[in-house]
Amino acid sequence: MSTTEIRREDAVPATTGWRRFTNEGNGRQPFLTPKVRKYWYGFLVVCLALGAWGMWERLSGGLAMTDLTSQMPWGSWIAFYIFFVGLSAGAFLLSSLVYVFGMYQFERIGRSALLSAVVSMFVALLFVGLDLGRLDRAVSALVHFHWTSPLSWEVRFYVMYIILLIAELTIALRLHRGVVRSAKKAHKWLRILGTIGVPLAIIGVHGGTGTIFAVVKARGMWFGGLFPVIFVVSAMVSGTALLMAIHYWQARGAMKEPNHKLLHGLSKVLLATVLIDLMLTFYEFIVPLLAFHTGDQEIISIQATGPYAWSFWGLQLGLGMIIPSIILLSPLGKKSGWIIAAAMMVVVGILGVRFNIVVPPLIPPVIDGYPANDYFPTLLEWLVVLFCVAGGALLYSLISEWQPIHEPDPAELEEKEVA
Repeated sequence: MSTTEIRREDAVPATTGWRRFTNEGNGRQPFLTPKVRKYWYGFLVVCLALGAWGMWERLSGGLAMTDLTSQMPWGSWIAFYIFFVGLSAGAFLLSSLVYVFGMYQFERIGRSALLSAVVSMFVALLFVGLDLGRLDRAVSALVHFHWTSPLSWEVRFYVMYIILLIAELTIALRLHRGVVRSAKKAHKWLRILGTIGVPLAIIGVHGGTGTIFAVVKARGMWFGGLFPVIFVVSAMVSGTALLMAIHYWQARGAMKEPNHKLLHGLSKVLLATVLIDLMLTFYEFIVPLLAFHTGDQEIISIQATGPYAWSFWGLQLGLGMIIPSIILLSPLGKKSGWIIAAAMMVVVGILGVRFNIVVPPLIPPVIDGYPANDYFPTLLEWLVVLFCVAGGALLYSLISEWQPIHEPDPAELEEKEVA
């Protein structure tokens, strides 16, 4: 008999996934083994120590340590900002497949998806905060409001979204630990919050982030109605890929076997969203080319044949779309190792997408006669990135040590008991 006891209540059918259980004695599953934990946290401490230099330079000297100028106001930190907002929105939308649409085959990663969404939002806000010349003025966006400003709406959507994520994660954890009075009522609240959160994530959070770029008329390749849609689709791509990688490597770190059925199911979601993203990218570029729009064509040229061709062809198209699609469509897509390799390529590739969204459109001068801009992140900028990403990974890991984020769902435990 297993040390884990399954408890059902409210006479909810087992097929619905509305189950409640608690771990007795030593039934709690470890986040990492002692050996892996030592190496993982040691690695994060080293990253934080290295990144602390860049953070000190930023906090003491301002933006002078970056390669930004008055003509090049945004760079890598804004790219990472929209990258992590996308990870958050995508992870949350994936959790909604479980809690809103009842796809309980993905229940194993429901809590991980919610925690990833919360941590990613905090990291995203840290990046955009560091990009501000005056950190104290960040509060002004909340204090002052103008109904025609997408940024005014966006910061309020962020606040509502973070509160909703924390509330949903709290309920999901209490349900998993069996400390709720009614499992059926808890699932009802998860469905309600998830239903509210889906349009909030699509329209308000990541679609809203795309809208901020889309309404900037002075920059080519930003101004257009397709831009917010591309943001949402690529968010689903990156969020799905991230959760696949987290599940796989956490299981390996805990010396457990990853859920191969789950990974194969998520790979289908990933493949579908990658192909949709590839199609939208085609239309994003073909329309301005066929319209002979000079401003957009100049930016496309910078990406395709100019100084950022490595990011466009190598990261965005190669690692982010084409190679993963080939892997997942081929017989290799039936092997978990190759599935995770494709997922990790996608995460890196979407980062290239974010870089290409932010940087190339800012290279051409706004006023004729001005010199073209030139930008590449400085070493200190990369160290700040290292600090922020390592800090987010540390926060996720510590919460996962404290709470049952990665414990098996009731169906898996039931299957093991029967076996």
